[in-house]
Amino acid sequence: MARVEMLNIKGEKIGVIDLKDEIFNIEPHLDVMWRYVDMQLSNRRAGTASTKTRGEVRGGGRKPWPQKHTGRARHGSIRSPIWRHGAVAHGPKPRDWSKKLNKKMKRLALKSALSVKYRDEKLIVIDDIKFDQPKTKNMKEVLENMNLKEEKVLF
Repeated sequence: MARVEMLNIKGEKIGVIDLKDEIFNIEPHLDVMWRYVDMQLSNRRAGTASTKTRGEVRGGGRKPWPQKHTGRARHGSIRSPIWRHGAVAHGPKPRDWSKKLNKKMKRLALKSALSVKYRDEKLIVIDDIKFDQPKTKNMKEVLENMNLKEEKVLF
């Protein structure tokens, strides 16, 4: 059975708590954890990058000069991608970057992350966090008592 010390908000040890082995003591699946993080980062993307093709750029309907007898290169539109103020060839279009992960894989990723934290002895259980008023100063004091000022914390 996995065991972890329970602390109060002053950082003093007040007891030991037993944790379920099927959550905190499994073999970590790093590949599933990576897929979960990749899914979260992909779902965060807006996917709004957009450029105009030659059909969407304003103007350019008339042929700029005759096809022959001018000595110049033949062109059909002033909004061609090779012209200044022209369209963009093969530019980005809005797309959905979101990815899906099955519920069981999400749970396995979370269990793996908790197991890694338990094995590295970076798991801290705080008994009860109650303040008179919800002030950042109070929470900052608790984190300093636990020596977690510069660490990432999950509540």
